[in-house]
Amino acid sequence: MNMVGKKIRVLVVDDSIVARKTIIDGLSAAPNIEVVGYAINAMDARRKVEQLNPDVMTCDVQMPGMTGIEFLKKLLPEHPLPVVLVSSLNLKVFDALHAGAVDFVRKPDGVKSRETFVMSLVQKVTVAAHARVRRPQAVKEPEVAVTPLAQLAGAAPYIIGLGASTGGTEATLEVMKRLPEDIPGMVIVQHMPPGFTKMYAERLNRLCRMEVREAVNGDRVQKGVALVAPADLQCRINRTPAGEYYVSCTQGERVSGHRPSVDALFHSMAENVRCKMVGIIMTGMGADGAAGLLAMRKRGAYTIGQDKESCVVYGMPGVAYEKGAVCEQASCEAIAGVLLRRLRMAGA
Repeated sequence: MNMVGKKIRVLVVDDSIVARKTIIDGLSAAPNIEVVGYAINAMDARRKVEQLNPDVMTCDVQMPGMTGIEFLKKLLPEHPLPVVLVSSLNLKVFDALHAGAVDFVRKPDGVKSRETFVMSLVQKVTVAAHARVRRPQAVKEPEVAVTPLAQLAGAAPYIIGLGASTGGTEATLEVMKRLPEDIPGMVIVQHMPPGFTKMYAERLNRLCRMEVREAVNGDRVQKGVALVAPADLQCRINRTPAGEYYVSCTQGERVSGHRPSVDALFHSMAENVRCKMVGIIMTGMGADGAAGLLAMRKRGAYTIGQDKESCVVYGMPGVAYEKGAVCEQASCEAIAGVLLRRLRMAGA
């Protein structure tokens, strides 16, 4: 979508008068955004989409009658419109992302968070205007034909780092559900508001073979476990004098504009990991992770970037590729195969 020199035309969908006013006032104050209308429920929104042809739609997850999730499943196959969810702390947001929404913002829970909410919403609407909308897919159980790595001859210790942002919740799942339960220790950074990373880890844990959990300061990096960096904390990998690896999850400064930051994770791997390692960078706006991935490659890591065709936003992996940080590009559906091939070649 070419938005150069144009205002982003937004349709606001929310049944709450208070929420609608907050969203409309906040977006209208942004110089690059024009709110072209609002809707109070899914039926109203369907008519407004056809009448107004907006560039982006914001949508509440919980609405009377048809929920936001049901609405997206019906709307997006016919109108592939970038949608930014506006949600309370609710597990259903991940179902809505699976249904094709581009990103989400957590609703403000007090006066203090309202300004932060508006800033985040403006940013995500701006990104969504340039996003590629992925069509809704049926939820699938993990595929069955995955050979455990333990059955392979030889054992070389590995650590895997994965970073993603906009569109990354579903793209990362596409990778993780294709991996065996005895995958080498993984650490995942996904840009996400506070409160949601624990729910996201629990969702991955239900849908994938390996154990997935939100990281806690001091957690060991170990085979068969994937740790998701907690929101609003920097997550880095450190090495003990005995050669064991663990994560530190601390407040810290923002790195590349983010906390947690993919760059913070990848740089820590380049600096501290002495075994073999793989870095994976996936869909997301901006450049977070590109410099860190380059540092990893210079230290001998094998690096994988999501390709442009499968990205919701080809920002982070695109910058990494341009910097020469990526050894191989692949779609989100193919990255697991690339990773497993690499591990097996190395006798993992």
